[in-house]
Amino acid sequence: MRSSASYTVEHAVADWLREGLDGRSERTAKLYAGLLRSLGEVIGSKPLRDLTVRDVRAGLEALAPRFSTRSLQITRNSLERAIAHAQANDLVARNVAALAKVPRGRAGRPSKSLTVDQARLLLAAAEDTRWHAYVTLSLLVGVRTEEARALRWDHVVRWVDEVGGWIPVTEAGFDSRLPGVEKFAIYVWRSQRFGGDTKTGKSRRTLALPQRCVAALREQRRMQAEDRLRAGELWTDHGLVFASQVGTPWTADNVNHSFRRITVKAGLGETWAPREMRHTFVSVLSANGVAVESIALLAGHDRTATTELVYRHEIRPALTQGAEVMDKIFS
Repeated sequence: MRSSASYTVEHAVADWLREGLDGRSERTAKLYAGLLRSLGEVIGSKPLRDLTVRDVRAGLEALAPRFSTRSLQITRNSLERAIAHAQANDLVARNVAALAKVPRGRAGRPSKSLTVDQARLLLAAAEDTRWHAYVTLSLLVGVRTEEARALRWDHVVRWVDEVGGWIPVTEAGFDSRLPGVEKFAIYVWRSQRFGGDTKTGKSRRTLALPQRCVAALREQRRMQAEDRLRAGELWTDHGLVFASQVGTPWTADNVNHSFRRITVKAGLGETWAPREMRHTFVSVLSANGVAVESIALLAGHDRTATTELVYRHEIRPALTQGAEVMDKIFS
């Protein structure tokens, strides 16, 4: 069975977006819909049964001047899934999108990282703001922004000699007068991705905290306790380290807008993105002699190639720990 001439590519896409996105986050669904809307402006009115590989290729090429290669790939893959959904409903025989080659898109904005001096300016600008701990953790531990936003207080842990193990600060506290060496870490076990899991299996990691991060988190805990008292019944407890003044999670937009204000305050301009604090973390470790294999583990990369090609600016062979290096540089 084949669809009628009135059943267009646009109809197939709409059916897939409505019926075929089970398990996808709202953000992902919005991404697919936006990309396919742009493609639909070119080939959406074409009857699905008449769609050819050449049509798909022409549609993607029309978007290439304003889409990155990655976005074009997602667009092609989304169309392929929409047509597969139509195939499953006996509306078309062949999935032509699967055969279409993705053209090269426009070059994306190259990644960049702060210098050590710029990082110091950023830390100083954030110091008297609600974003101090977030900036400090992102710069000195290298967590992804979606990992930081999902960090819970029971995943901030302290080594307690008496029990010979890590105890959440919700139980052990931050009291600096306790006996023994102050050793703190975070469990990076969650993110604000769909389902709450980290990006990959190797992204799930435990990271020692530099002392500057410990001090910032201690202040964050104190400030959040004050927020809770002020909010009263309006407080919604999610157990999050980084939350609004009523306890609700920060959104990506919250982070982007607030981070831009801090970079302007630091005299760095408006062109920086939160993810570039993670780039800075990798570059600083690399420039200070940390082996690429160690950096990959700290950053939660699946492969050292990711560290080398995307984040790193130079590699010098040596073996040391990220927290020790950051303590030395930013103490």
